[in-house]
Amino acid sequence: MAGHSHWAGIKHKKGRQDKLRSKIFSKISREITVAAKLGSKDPDTNHRLRAAIEIAKDANMPKENINRAISKSENQKGVNFQNLRYEGFGPKNIALIIETLTDNKNRTAGNIRKNLQKFGGSLASDGSTAHFFNNFGVIQFPRDGISDEKALDYAATVGAKDCINHKDFHEIITIKEDFYRVKNESEKLIKQFSYSGIEWRPKNKVSLKKDDEKELVNLLELLEEDDDIQKIFHNCNLI
Repeated sequence: MAGHSHWAGIKHKKGRQDKLRSKIFSKISREITVAAKLGSKDPDTNHRLRAAIEIAKDANMPKENINRAISKSENQKGVNFQNLRYEGFGPKNIALIIETLTDNKNRTAGNIRKNLQKFGGSLASDGSTAHFFNNFGVIQFPRDGISDEKALDYAATVGAKDCINHKDFHEIITIKEDFYRVKNESEKLIKQFSYSGIEWRPKNKVSLKKDDEKELVNLLELLEEDDDIQKIFHNCNLI
């Protein structure tokens, strides 16, 4: 969802920007509300809430929206949300991992299954696609004033798995279990992150023909319209 974060990771057609922005804010707000409900309302002591607020700021979400989402946690004590992961296949057997935050798993699974089937895909059992991916922690920060060597030093200091230098940003990769520890240590060295989160990264990417790629993008856009779906990962090399 900004820069190279998941929330902005999928290409969208012109004219959908306002609708997409509203949808992104809605999903982030839900995550903030649930994080505040399950833990402290202080982001300094609640890792999940802090991560959600960082994503909100990265998406240019107004401060009043963030505060409103935190306050909303007091009014949803009887509503129980679950983080559920679904696996499936899209057009041309592209592997998908879909992470959700839902208060009705039957509704969520039914909607995902229906939308996948519209494009010749299918909902699969747990483990069907996960083996095509690695589950990594990702921390990205701007290149401004930080050389490739310095970024590598940071990664080594905090005990990260890898450091990748991109055109506009550096990226520290960590195993999932070390993510919060590495993130905390990185905050002592790096002034500002552009994104941080836990992602499913494909071990190998599949390339599609133009028409098949367009079909996959249409499926991803349809799935993103579902309020229950928070993140979508795939193993296609979208250009």
